[in-house]
Amino acid sequence: MNTEKINSAIEAILFANGSSVEPSRIAVALEISEAEAKEHLEELKNEYQNANRGITIIKLKDSYQMVSVKEFAPQIRKVMDLRRNTPLSQAALEVLAVIAYNQPVTKSFVEQIRGVDCSGVIGSLTSKDLIEEKGRLELPGRPLIYGTTENFLRCFNISSIEELPPLPEDDEKPSDSETGDGSVQMTVEEVIEKAAE
Repeated sequence: MNTEKINSAIEAILFANGSSVEPSRIAVALEISEAEAKEHLEELKNEYQNANRGITIIKLKDSYQMVSVKEFAPQIRKVMDLRRNTPLSQAALEVLAVIAYNQPVTKSFVEQIRGVDCSGVIGSLTSKDLIEEKGRLELPGRPLIYGTTENFLRCFNISSIEELPPLPEDDEKPSDSETGDGSVQMTVEEVIEKAAE
C-alpha cells in the first residue's frame, strides 16, 4: 500500500472504531511496523488539525481517536438532543485533582488529604468514567487504588497526565480565598481553565 492508501485505511479504522486505537493494532491490521503506523497517525493527525474541519484526531496516552471539534459541541447536542452533563461539584473537582496528581492512590489517601469521607464522590467520578480502579495494594485489607481514565484525558483535552498544569511550589502560601491546604484549590482552577480553552 502507498502512503495515501495507508492514511485512508487508518482514517477508516479510526472512524469505524469509535473509540481510541493503539498504533500496534493498526500496524497488525495494515501489515506495517508499529513505527510506521505511528508516523502515519501523526501525519494524519496534523493534516486534520490544519484543515479547519469539523472532526479531528487526538492522541490519548499511546492511542489515537477520531473526535468532533470542541467548538461544534452545542450544534451536535441540538441535533442529538443531548443534555449537558451535570457539572462536577467542588468536592468532586478536589478529589479528581488529588487523584490526578498523585495516582495511583487509595481512598484513604484522598480522605487524609481532604479530611472528609470521599466514598460518594469517588463512586460518582467512577460512574462518570473519570477515574477507575487500577488494582489493589499488597497491604492488609488489600485496599483498591484509583487513577484517571482515558476519558479524563479526553474531557480535559490533554494527551497525557504530564500536560496537567504544574503544582504550586511548596513555599507558596495559600491566599485567603483558597480552601483546604490551598494547593488543590489552585490546581483545580488551573485545570478548569485549561479544560475550558
